[in-house]
Amino acid sequence: MKRTIIILLVLIYCSKAFAQQVAKITDPVEWVNPLMGTDSKHSLSNGNTYPAIAVPWGMNFWVPQSNVMGNGWAYQYSADKIRGFKQTHQPSPWMNDYGQFSIMPVTGKLKFDQDERASWFSHKAETAKPYYYSVYLADADVTTEITPTERAAQFRFTFPQTNDGYIIIDAFDKGSYIKIIPKEKKIIGYTTKNSGGVTDNFKNYFVIYSNKPFAFAHTFHGKQLAKDTIELTGNHVGAIVGFKTAKGEKVELKVASSFISFEQAELNLHREIGNKTFETTQSEAKKAWNKELSKIEVEGGSIDQIRTFYSCMYRTLQFPQKHYELDANGKVIHYSPYNGKVLPGYLFAGTGFWDTFRALYPFLNLVYPSINKEMQEGLINAYKEGGFLPEWSSPGFRNVMVGNNSASIVADAYLKGLRGYDINILYQALKHGANNEGPMDAVGRKGVEYYNTLGYVPYDVKINENAARTLEYAFDDFSIYKLAKALNRPKEEQDLYAKRSQNFRNLFDPETKLMRGKNKDGSFQSPFNPYKWGDAFTEGNSWHYSWSVFHDVKNLAELMGGKAQFAKMLDSVFTTPPIFDDSYYGGVIHEIREMQIMNMGQYAHGNQPIQHMIYLYNYAAQPWKTQYWVRQVLDRFYKATPDGYCGDEDNGQTSAWYVFSSMGFYPVCPGSNQYVLGAPLFKKVTIQLENGKTFTIQAPENSDKNLYIKNALFNGNSYTKNWINHFEVMKGGNLLFEMNAAPNLQKGTKPEDEPYSFSKDEK
Repeated sequence: MKRTIIILLVLIYCSKAFAQQVAKITDPVEWVNPLMGTDSKHSLSNGNTYPAIAVPWGMNFWVPQSNVMGNGWAYQYSADKIRGFKQTHQPSPWMNDYGQFSIMPVTGKLKFDQDERASWFSHKAETAKPYYYSVYLADADVTTEITPTERAAQFRFTFPQTNDGYIIIDAFDKGSYIKIIPKEKKIIGYTTKNSGGVTDNFKNYFVIYSNKPFAFAHTFHGKQLAKDTIELTGNHVGAIVGFKTAKGEKVELKVASSFISFEQAELNLHREIGNKTFETTQSEAKKAWNKELSKIEVEGGSIDQIRTFYSCMYRTLQFPQKHYELDANGKVIHYSPYNGKVLPGYLFAGTGFWDTFRALYPFLNLVYPSINKEMQEGLINAYKEGGFLPEWSSPGFRNVMVGNNSASIVADAYLKGLRGYDINILYQALKHGANNEGPMDAVGRKGVEYYNTLGYVPYDVKINENAARTLEYAFDDFSIYKLAKALNRPKEEQDLYAKRSQNFRNLFDPETKLMRGKNKDGSFQSPFNPYKWGDAFTEGNSWHYSWSVFHDVKNLAELMGGKAQFAKMLDSVFTTPPIFDDSYYGGVIHEIREMQIMNMGQYAHGNQPIQHMIYLYNYAAQPWKTQYWVRQVLDRFYKATPDGYCGDEDNGQTSAWYVFSSMGFYPVCPGSNQYVLGAPLFKKVTIQLENGKTFTIQAPENSDKNLYIKNALFNGNSYTKNWINHFEVMKGGNLLFEMNAAPNLQKGTKPEDEPYSFSKDEK
């Protein structure tokens, strides 16, 4: 009897263990948790995300709004109440929003002020999916449902029996307009509320149709009901329409907007929704997500790992948003936030290249090159209309962050084979940006005269974050060099940017073996504290930025004393306690706190500058350390839960790190056409490439313990290199890893196994 019980227990254990492994994914969108990262606040980011109810790269997103209008944290998981359902274009709470208005049902006493109309809700009565959102509003006894298209959406409100059911349309403050047209069961309006990056004539026009006639129609301004008018313009206006409803009666709205005109908003609504039912729109939105998410199929991971993978992938397919529309003839047009005109062609908005050049755009170049082709065309238009390429667009130029990373965005796309747009205009845009200061500090190159003459931006000339600028400019010059070479530009032009790409050397301090600000006279800044955040660096310290030599790691390793010493310096990032100096900011910023609490020393994965650093062991003949640390970060810092990130998600970048790393490789140096190997998280990953080919990564023995690569086969042949080539991947094929619980200390240790470095590979 005892033996039988033991056998049964073993069988039960084995079946449970087997059940933990997900074999086949057929409906990837159902694995996404849009609430991942929403349990965030100003002082601590667990993602700083919101549940975007949208389609991939849609022009408009929708979000349940728990905070007051104007608060960048529109939806916080810890909130108790919802104030409305907001159309949003917000890329992050720090950038805030534009083109925003909200819709909210209420019952009983008429309540239209955002605080008074707010209703208690519970996550237990909330369903959040990328293509559908539903929540029960307890105070109103109304269930709200939303399903999106690119520029429109459908709402469905299930009301109780009442003579006093209302829907509030809030066009927000800072200038708005509203008009109710009862005969057509229609409301139109516009909102001008924004956070910058637009011209004075900016408007987001919206049209709303109801399936039920209005029994009540009023407008309001601020907190006052406007009597005897159903059309109003003011600082803060809105509309109220009312109904008598039976218990369970559904009131439906069809909503669309346009940055161009009311007529274009009507056209967007007719084209994208028309006479479609709520269920049809929902089904189409779900198909849109599954089409894109199915480009990568993962197998042989745990339930949590699968959920996290597709939740991260969902984030990579959101920004930048389409900022273009289709006119009556189906031609692509856009409102330009750069000059205020309506012009032909593509435009995208809502991304910061300081974050996204690292992994998000390389991810698009690998899996979704056709959408990035549209984005490149959009950059051409931005340059023509604004005179510079944007480094942070929301929707136009925003004065935040450093670097000239549009160079990487443009170069990496072309070097990885994207064609069909005028690359020569973009190349001229890169040269222009590299040699001029822009209309604001974050456009063009702040300190360019110093950089081009001295080879660095000095510490003592009142240009903040000067060392970070220098390091990023050097990589951007590498990107321009690589593109100049591909375009067969004059040799002296190629040589100029090749030479400037080495400017990182000017900030290397042999004494500390770290990057250090340098004064105009050539002396290093003093005193120097490598743990000081900000000052010479951007949202980090010298321990974070010293690795920002993406294009010449071999040279960096030599400066630090050779491969062995380089590896020790890398080790020090993890073994040094998370001490910090916050004096530049006058207090602990959230990025500092996120590093401090993660128990990984000075490694600050919650922000972008150091995210590639783990992969640099591949240049130091110790690739097994990359394999170890990648798995640590994948397992510890990501989960498909409201607190599932370890810092700002930042428009797909931090998610793209996860997606790439869980597949087993990462683009350390965009523009090199190489992916540096880590180790895969899953037993099998299949990438459906746009050219019709399939690339498969297999690791059958992969497990929590078997995290090291023992051997590798590339298309059946033994493979020792620590990198794979983009164009070999694009041919399709198979990369097979033999995994083991112990590291292979011989694999990938030869000089020829090292990934690309400028000083090694450019002749």
